[in-house]
Order: sequence, then structure tokens, then C-alpha cells
Amino acid sequence: MPIDPSMAVNGPEWVVPSIAPDSAQKPQGVGFGGMLADQISALEQTQTQAAEASQALATGQTDDVNSVVSQLEKAKLTMELASQIRTKGTEAYQEIFRTQV
Repeated sequence: MPIDPSMAVNGPEWVVPSIAPDSAQKPQGVGFGGMLADQISALEQTQTQAAEASQALATGQTDDVNSVVSQLEKAKLTMELASQIRTKGTEAYQEIFRTQV
């Protein structure tokens, strides 16, 4: 069977774009690792602020007990949340490796 040149597909609508990443394009997000690092940094900052507030109360540099207790409670709850997330992540990781394919 001969090839019919009238059936050739030419033109911009038939060009297949390259799948190689363009160097001009930047990633939209920082990803899970970046988000996790940011949240750990925020947790550390919350803990530091609570420690400084309690130190200021102990040395008499502040009289606002309510704000100190509020900061300490926020730091405690933030740490508990981070601990629960770590536990759930570990359980999920273990469950993935227990799954049989």
C-alpha cells in the first residue's frame, strides 16, 4: 500500500511539547519536606518564647501571669500535636511496609 502524502500531519497543532523541565520554570511549592521543616522551626520558636516568658516571670521582669500561662499552654499543646503527628506518621509508615503486594 503506497503512502498518501495528503494525509501527512504538519502544523503547530500536531507538535508534541517536550516533557523535559524548562529551566525557566520554578517549582510552585517547597514540598512536604520544606513544610515539615518550617513547622518544626515554628515549634522550636514557640518553645523558646514560652521558656523566655517563664524566665521573665521567675525573675520578676513581668507581672502578666496570664500571658505567661497562655504561652506555656500554647507551647504544651503544640508539642503534643507534633508528638501525635509523629506517632501517626510512624504508624502509617509501618503499615505501608506491612502491606503485602
